[in-house]
This record gives sequence, C-alpha cells and structure tokens, in this order.
Amino acid sequence: MSESLWASETEVDLEPQPEVQVLQPEPHQTHHDAIPLAVSAVDFSALEERVLRAVELVKSERLARAAAEARTAQAEERAARAEALAAGVQDSLHRQEPLIQQLQAELTALKSERDTVRQRVERLLAQLDSLEL
Repeated sequence: MSESLWASETEVDLEPQPEVQVLQPEPHQTHHDAIPLAVSAVDFSALEERVLRAVELVKSERLARAAAEARTAQAEERAARAEALAAGVQDSLHRQEPLIQQLQAELTALKSERDTVRQRVERLLAQLDSLEL
C-alpha cells in the first residue's frame, strides 16, 4: 500500500486564503540577508503534516530494514551451521567407507557360506530319507 507524501490540493481541505505575498528584498540588502516570506497557516499545517508523514514513513522503513537484516543474519547463521553439519556428516561417511566395504564383503562371504551349508544339509537329509525306506 503506497501512500503519497504529497497530497494534492483536492485531498486537503483548504480554505480560501489571501494570496501569499513574497516580499522583495530592498535594494540595499545583499543576497545573504534573509528574505521574509509570508506563508499562510493552512499551507504551513499541510507542509507540517507531509513532513510528519515522511518522518513516520522513514521510521517504519528503518524498523522494517533492521528486522529484515536481523532475519538475514539469522538465516545466514543457520545456513553456516547446516553447512558445517553437512561437512561433518560427509567426513564421517568418508571415514566409514572402508568399514562399509569390509562389512559388505563379510556379508557376501556369509551368504556364500550359508548356501554351501544349505546344500550340505539338503544332501544329508536326502541320505537320511534314503536310509528310512
């Protein structure tokens, strides 16, 4: 929701004001002398309102930026921890790889031995069956 800081004259209830007179410097004044300006109270109030809205907008944007920066810092910290954890897991996996290979070889050997034992048991059972007949 974007709000303009500058309200048009139709948005501000303005009462008819006499024309503002800009006082011209007298010929003996230098450009460093202040030139008094006549400004109506309504114009000044409208300007003050715009300035106050601008100040509030800047404050809210600063708060939003600070919150966003805090969230960014937290996210970066979590990402760094996750990367460190992933690196640790990867390192652990690399260290476990020889053990994994050894266990796989043992499993293969045990399966082979099981098949050999099964075949021998089947032969023995077949011999027992032949004796009982």
